[in-house]
Amino acid sequence: MTKSELIAHLAERNPHLFQRDVERIVASIFETITQALMRGDRVELRGFGAFSVKQRGSRTGRNPRTGEQVAVVEKRVPYFKTGKELRERLNQELAKSAPAPMRIGSAQEKRGE
Repeated sequence: MTKSELIAHLAERNPHLFQRDVERIVASIFETITQALMRGDRVELRGFGAFSVKQRGSRTGRNPRTGEQVAVVEKRVPYFKTGKELRERLNQELAKSAPAPMRIGSAQEKRGE
């Protein structure tokens, strides 16, 4: 889903709001999350997940085309960890459609010992 699809979906589900207002709301949420991450804060949305920033140290990489060594500078990268509720909801359908696990007994159980 793209940002514009998200805005259209929210506007459709909330007909009392103008689409331009929904655009501002979505932009404001994204901007607030971005500003918090820039400050080094962690943003947690219960049941959905948590955004944080991880630090990657400088290292020596390789140019895949030429094979020559390249210095890669230190950088901060955004990181998202899904919440428990989101993971459970994503896996609900898989659990329903999966066959029951087979129990494999020992040879002694098979012989009745």
